[in-house]
Amino acid sequence: MLKYISIRKIVNLFKVYIGYWLSLIFKKPIVWGNPYSLTIEPTNRCNLNCLECPSGNNSSTRPKGFVDINLYKKIIDEVKGFVFYHMIYFQGEPLLHPNLFEFIRYADQNKIFTCISTNGHFLTEENCENIVQSGLKKLIISVDGVTQESYSKYRVGGDLEKVKQGIQTLTKIKHKFNARYPIINLQFLVFRHNQHEIDEFKKLAKQLRADQVSIKSAQIDSPEQNLHLIPTIDKYSRYSLRNNTLYIKNKLKNKCLRIWNTLVVTWDGDVVPCCFDKSSEFPVGNLKTQAAIKLWKSRPFNLFRKRILTNRKKNNMCRNCTEGLSIGN
Repeated sequence: MLKYISIRKIVNLFKVYIGYWLSLIFKKPIVWGNPYSLTIEPTNRCNLNCLECPSGNNSSTRPKGFVDINLYKKIIDEVKGFVFYHMIYFQGEPLLHPNLFEFIRYADQNKIFTCISTNGHFLTEENCENIVQSGLKKLIISVDGVTQESYSKYRVGGDLEKVKQGIQTLTKIKHKFNARYPIINLQFLVFRHNQHEIDEFKKLAKQLRADQVSIKSAQIDSPEQNLHLIPTIDKYSRYSLRNNTLYIKNKLKNKCLRIWNTLVVTWDGDVVPCCFDKSSEFPVGNLKTQAAIKLWKSRPFNLFRKRILTNRKKNNMCRNCTEGLSIGN
């Protein structure tokens, strides 16, 4: 990360945290700093039909599309002075975007650490070479099962063997170019049907020469249909079940650092408060016609921050939020 840090970015980091803590004390939004983290959605289209994903299960009311390369570069140009971490993913499968590698290169050239999250079905030899040569620093690959049977229960339409072959191809290409990056992080979402496979997943990750593993709790937006997905191992569930109703373990205190440090942009330019606003229910503006920092400190965004500081529980999108919740990982 040292390559991507400057004095200006460090000063901004302090401003973000000072403004955030003062906001908690005075119960009003004080935004002195600019975002140091950036999320841009390349596309909300996907090749899979994952049960709890708005893109995969078609529950999202947002139109489907791809971010325009000129819009992407405009955003980077506006935030490159203070952003040092960039997630090129929100909803959908980023490797479906034809300009993804140009996005990564552009951000990397502007000294921003880049990361993408993928379902791993497009790790062809050509794509893996482009990934390594683009400057991508971290690649998160979802592997939610060690057998096809358990994997496909959530990753509907997915092919575990294809994902494993893609990971092997990527490690081979990294070796070919003697490349340290991207860091390969294999992610395992824990459900009831795969909770017994955690140890086997760790062994598989080692066999595939992954650099990191992440064991994560799963978000359940429709418990009425998918209650069977909730793990029985309490450590890996973000919910408690009372009278057949799910309640998140998070106490949902009136604070949330995310909306003081991360700018989240949908493929069509909408700025939403955070990554839990998957359906863009609370857009604060659009970067096609407005400037990033003007929106970051705008009245609509600060009104949303005020709602968090005074009564976070009233925001429906916060009911699944893990900000402030300790979960096994």
